[in-house]
Amino acid sequence: MEIQNITKLQNGSDIRGIAMEGVEGESINLTQDMAMKIAYSFSKWLKAKTGKDSLSVAVGRDSRLTGPNLAQAVCLGLVSDGDHVYDCGIATTPAMFMTTLDPEMDCDGAVMITASHLPFNRNGIKLFTKDGGLNKEDIAEILEQAETIVTDFKIGGRREDYAFIPRYAANIVAMIREATGEETPLKGARIIVDAGNGAGGFFADGVLAPLGADTRGSQFLDPDGHFPNHIPNPEDPDAIDAICQAVIDSKADMGIIFDTDVDRSAVIDEKGDAINRNGFIAFIASMLLEKYPGTTIVTDSVTSTGLTEYIEGLGGHHHRFKRGYKNVINEAVRLNEHGVKTHLAMETSGHGAIRENYFLDDGAYLVTMALIKFAQLHREGKPLSVFLKDLKEPAEAREYRFKITAEDFRAYGQEVLDGFRKFAEEQPGWTIVEPNFEGIRVDCGEDAGNGWCLMRMSLHDPIIPLNIESDEVGGCEKIKAAIDVFLKDYAELQ
Repeated sequence: MEIQNITKLQNGSDIRGIAMEGVEGESINLTQDMAMKIAYSFSKWLKAKTGKDSLSVAVGRDSRLTGPNLAQAVCLGLVSDGDHVYDCGIATTPAMFMTTLDPEMDCDGAVMITASHLPFNRNGIKLFTKDGGLNKEDIAEILEQAETIVTDFKIGGRREDYAFIPRYAANIVAMIREATGEETPLKGARIIVDAGNGAGGFFADGVLAPLGADTRGSQFLDPDGHFPNHIPNPEDPDAIDAICQAVIDSKADMGIIFDTDVDRSAVIDEKGDAINRNGFIAFIASMLLEKYPGTTIVTDSVTSTGLTEYIEGLGGHHHRFKRGYKNVINEAVRLNEHGVKTHLAMETSGHGAIRENYFLDDGAYLVTMALIKFAQLHREGKPLSVFLKDLKEPAEAREYRFKITAEDFRAYGQEVLDGFRKFAEEQPGWTIVEPNFEGIRVDCGEDAGNGWCLMRMSLHDPIIPLNIESDEVGGCEKIKAAIDVFLKDYAELQ
């Protein structure tokens, strides 16, 4: 039997690979045949879980060039196992999960073809059940089974085209109307969207316009897998610069930017300043703390001390955890199971999941919350920028990434972290932060950089990231200079 290395496509709870030529040195390792086998294996796995003989499964894709072929392959794999497949065409990751809850579709599972913000030659597969996205253990089981499949893929089910995004958009509109008590709560406001030529372009005409917003100035709404304007990524500086400038040029009251498959987002205030990273977490946390006083907010490990102060100032609790959106979400679920009320799990990358929204990683839902708050401020004649006036932002923030060249990079990385702990304990004005769930986090006193640093291992790669923030100009360099003294003893770090 030919081994296709399907299992090597796993990246945590995602399945990702190179789906087309076009980047030097990168060969295709995600084929249509693999996609068929993965879908077929998912169907077998889900039938075993549900006890059903036949399933209904929705399939969607983002705007990537390889999306149509891979989606076709996934549909073939599913119908070969006798499933009823709803082919939703270009869609979003959150929308695909919602097909499992939609009363008309009531899908047993869903498949999204996407590789988020990765380059045009990449693609991937996300799998959902009615309980949400699959965990890495489930993915591993499905891929291992897919590796062994030998079948002629004879069609036994049926496929039908189904335009779900208009229904999905209408549900968002209804949610905002119900929350605001108005038919057109955005009337008189100019709100623009930058979809980065991904799958989020529907939001301008499908959501904002019916609510009364003027969307002139929106950009890059048409799906285009070449991503000709900028990477569709709310963390990318060029992408943020593009939407910020568009807000200024069009004199908009608010800007919205999505990543390729709309599981991440950020908003821009009327001044052209981005509300992302710590700011976006604070924005959403403040709304949830108003609704659920005292709730715990779970974030990734690189959030600022200013965010902690902001959350605690509103009566909430900040639980800083590991990077990785699934890690953050699973920790929030775990805390709830142990009686700790937790309503938000959110990364600085823009990934955010809310308890009342099934802890779904959903950029559109976060924007929906932001629009509800915007409508309230707009009604009061207040600009969006006033909302986070109490959030303390650092004067400087830096990230450095050190490549580990040692063959056993995990063992070497742990050696570096163990050494850094001992080094930090000896530095004047430095205090190791406890509890801490990822790497070594250090508070650096006023005379020792006036900020904090975090050294950790990358989740999957032979890399040690180092994040530094300081409340004074020049503080990051002061902290980095001290760390450079430590790093010179580790020759296998680049």
